[in-house]
Amino acid sequence: MRMLEGKVAIVTGAGHGIGRAHALELARHGAAVVVNDLGGSVRGEGSGNAADDTVALITKAGGEALADYGDVGDHEKAGALVQKAVDTWGHLDVLVNNAGIARDAAIWNMSPDDFDVVMRVHVRGTWSCSHHAAAHWRGRAKAGERVVGRIINTTSGAGLTGNFGQSNYATAKAAIVGLTQTLAIELRAYGVTANAIGPSGATRLTATMPGAPPVVETDEVPEGEWQPMDPGNSSPLVAWLASDESGLMTGQVIRSIHDRLVWMHGWREAATAAAGEQRWDATALGRVVSEDLLGTGAVGLRFR
Repeated sequence: MRMLEGKVAIVTGAGHGIGRAHALELARHGAAVVVNDLGGSVRGEGSGNAADDTVALITKAGGEALADYGDVGDHEKAGALVQKAVDTWGHLDVLVNNAGIARDAAIWNMSPDDFDVVMRVHVRGTWSCSHHAAAHWRGRAKAGERVVGRIINTTSGAGLTGNFGQSNYATAKAAIVGLTQTLAIELRAYGVTANAIGPSGATRLTATMPGAPPVVETDEVPEGEWQPMDPGNSSPLVAWLASDESGLMTGQVIRSIHDRLVWMHGWREAATAAAGEQRWDATALGRVVSEDLLGTGAVGLRFR
């Protein structure tokens, strides 16, 4: 029996790149997949039928898949996406929130619209799909059914460490980490885990950056050939996180960079200084910060 046999999964933004690779990998392990993609440009403009291409690849390989062209940033359409999976196969088990766009510019050149639309697709889209999936799983659990639900969100190096020209994208990807950790807390009682991955690969989004390598589609990489920039390199991690075997892992962030998996730790207390039950004197803080805080807890600290 395959790892995901009988599972029903949704992958958003699955018409190209990383999302397509995830959908192909989930299907390869036995999941039925709703392939969601608005089909627009990397800037989120227009629409198309990119989802059909991924569905065709899955069905050609003997898998089950269904296309969905809804805008995940639209709350009602996100709900319709979840309902489509339930109506077609009777239930939903796995939600992979991957849809995203890029509108890069230095903050002094970035328009409010370019900030808002990136936040809408990445953060609102992830939140809306998770909202409807959570309601589905909670309803099943309340009815006495044993639920094994999986939410797999997508962050990035930009969201974890920042990146020039991406104050919108990095902010959105950082927000997704906070959302993931909160979902892990809220949904634990219902049998649902929530984790985030930080994938890598040469995609349409990375191609917008200066000096980026040519775009790679995972289905174009010859079987068995190692390609460091294959957007499918993170997909085995997604398949494992989607499985029953991953049930003890929730609220975590794992980056997948080429052939490496990197478990990320978030904000933790590194060092503490106390004023001794009195208000701090601002003129003393320079010494306190440099000696008592950074002097003891700044191992590996980088200033940029």
